[in-house]
Amino acid sequence: MKATLAAAAIALSFCAAPMAQAADTAKLLRDANHAVDDLKKDPAFSTARTMLRNARAVYIVPKLVKGGFIFGAEGGDGVLLRRTGRGWSAPKFYGMGSASFGLQAGLEQAELIFIINSDAALQGIEKGNVKLGAGAGLTVVNLSSGAEGATTTHGGPIVVWTSGTGAYAGLTFNGSVIKEDKDENASPATGPEAVALQRNLASVF
Repeated sequence: MKATLAAAAIALSFCAAPMAQAADTAKLLRDANHAVDDLKKDPAFSTARTMLRNARAVYIVPKLVKGGFIFGAEGGDGVLLRRTGRGWSAPKFYGMGSASFGLQAGLEQAELIFIINSDAALQGIEKGNVKLGAGAGLTVVNLSSGAEGATTTHGGPIVVWTSGTGAYAGLTFNGSVIKEDKDENASPATGPEAVALQRNLASVF
């Protein structure tokens, strides 16, 4: 009996990890969907919408937090969707991290949507060999109703919308890295949360 219970416990432990992982993935997709909704409510949305018509991809980090990423002191999980001939691809999962994102004092988290405007920038992210910042040849400019000097509709290789207003104007990305989660991307994300995110993007972009 004890042996049977032990075997059952081991089997459950192996099942629990994928189930927990799937739950985390579903939550990330729901949060990414909410981030798109928040962008649509922002005064900067009209500019973002114009830019997204020609975007190659979007990378959504619904919660960038201090102390939240293995590569550095700050970071977060995100999803990447490529533009396709019929809308947007299935989401793929990428983490973002940095020793410092230049968060202002007292700011603990931010919500980000990266508008990726060039094939070179997209390929760099997908290959895992990209580092953000002017020194790396890949400038990120801010697009937000509260960001000083918000970019024009012409943008650059990557334009990032940040949630909130003035508190987020100081957010910088020099030295930040984006890394693929190969385990999560071993199979395509096709569940209801992924479909909802694709449809939300397709409804406005």
